[in-house]
Amino acid sequence: MKDLELAQELLSAKKRVTGEIRKVIVGQDEVIENLLIALFCKGHCLFVGVPGLAKTLLVSTLARVLNLNFSRIQFTPDLMPSDITGTDILYQDQATNKREFRFIKGPVFAHIILADEINRTPPKTQAALLQAMQEQQVTVGGNTYQLDQPFQVFATQNPIEHEGTYPLPEAQLDRFMFLVNVSYPTMEQEVNIAISTTSGFHPDLDVVLDAAHVRELQTLVPRVPVSEHVAEYAVRLVQSSRPSKNGATPDFINEWIDWGAGPRASQYLILGAKAHALMDNRVTTTVDDIKNVARQVLEHRLILNFKAEAENITTTDIIEKLLQAVKA
Repeated sequence: MKDLELAQELLSAKKRVTGEIRKVIVGQDEVIENLLIALFCKGHCLFVGVPGLAKTLLVSTLARVLNLNFSRIQFTPDLMPSDITGTDILYQDQATNKREFRFIKGPVFAHIILADEINRTPPKTQAALLQAMQEQQVTVGGNTYQLDQPFQVFATQNPIEHEGTYPLPEAQLDRFMFLVNVSYPTMEQEVNIAISTTSGFHPDLDVVLDAAHVRELQTLVPRVPVSEHVAEYAVRLVQSSRPSKNGATPDFINEWIDWGAGPRASQYLILGAKAHALMDNRVTTTVDDIKNVARQVLEHRLILNFKAEAENITTTDIIEKLLQAVKA
């Protein structure tokens, strides 16, 4: 299939998937769009929001609409790495009495993984996802097992409870393409939610794509052309987020930031911009596409210093100032 035809198929798939999701999810248009951008870019996504905002329902609905295997892992303080990746068990053949170790796959062997409340489990267990997220494979007992494709991790995190939680290490946060803040619904949306969820009505969802079609659409995004000045803007945006003593970065970055974004942020800015352009029925990326995904890509990659926290400066504030300071 030619790329232009595939681009039209991606646009059509985006509209149909969004329509099916909206049968279940009220509002959250921006969250749904970011979810689909991450999906088409093969990027992992971290959703941050208080309980009850349909984060889990959104991801499980996406899996149903795409007819993909879905695993929900509830992260708890006593969860072990083997509870995620799987483990070797001793198996005895009843006919021959021969014993051998057999690998029993864990819930990570699915197309879409929902890591629910990922910050409630210790770093040792959180790290069990690192290899899977980066290399699309897991190693258990010296053996490496490939994961089914497409493979994507969508994690949720509660921003208001810190007791009994384990903040994600920067190395693991960097594996997530997007950090998406899920906000409260409006008054009208919450009325619709209250009525629809208490009516006993369960909408029928149509399957829009399957694993093979998702993989095909994912191969299109990297082939979208990006001009040099757009790529340069993305890199300058990332480099300007890093504190520097040579005057190359804005003053407020040196004042409020300890560590800026790494090279992976530049890659995700360009990939996200390509997917955003396709979903907007365009086959070339612009600076505006970079700006549209900048907050989601940069928010979890900027480490504030004590002065910023004392002055109630947020990463969102800094990203907005950064977008104004770095000219295309």
